[in-house]
Order: sequence, then C-alpha cells, then structure tokens
Amino acid sequence: MHPMSLSGWSANATSLALIVALASAPARAQNIDEGKSGAKLFAESCANCHNSARGLAKDRLSVTLGYYLGQHYTTNSASAQALAAYLQSVDAARAKPQPAAGKPGPVAQASTAPRPPAAIPGR
Repeated sequence: MHPMSLSGWSANATSLALIVALASAPARAQNIDEGKSGAKLFAESCANCHNSARGLAKDRLSVTLGYYLGQHYTTNSASAQALAAYLQSVDAARAKPQPAAGKPGPVAQASTAPRPPAAIPGR
C-alpha cells in the first residue's frame, strides 16, 4: 500500500467537512399553502373529490374542524383554520335562505315593546 498524498487527504477531508455541514444544517421546509385563502385551498386540495364546499363543515366548531383538517389535509394550522373558516362561511350562507323573487317577506308584527296596562273601566 502506498501512503495517501497530502492533496488526496486534503480533498477527502474537505468532502467530509462539506457532508457533515450539510447534514447538520436544518432543512427549511417550504409552506406551499402559505397566504392562500380558504377558497383557494379548497379549490386546489378538496374540489377534486368534493364538488361543493356545502355541508362539509356540518355544524362543527371551528376549533375541532380546524384540528381535523390540520391533522389530515393541510400543511399547517394556519391553513387548516383558513379552510375551516371558509367551509363554515359557505354553510352559514346556505343557512340563511334568501326570499324568493315575487314573494313578499314576512309580515311585520306589532311592536312587542312593553306597554302600560289599560285602564280598568268603572274605577
């Protein structure tokens, strides 16, 4: 066996130092959902299977819905909360039906404010 030359040893040491430096440096993950609205998140991630966002929130609390979405469908909690808020807004809009055109709205009731009692006749 022949001894390793100084230049060969130096190249190996440099390569080893580079590998150790790269392996110990923390990798920065890129959040591909950052800054996207709930509607955009739904369109990109959910619309392939769910044709509509209606009914997906199913009257769940925003905390539980956000947690569920964060565990199963989104990359971080901020995206999960944005998507949860969007799904709930779609269901809230559906829960408030608009009056049909040509039909009058509900008849206004008489004021329900308290009033003094009527005078008793004959007193």
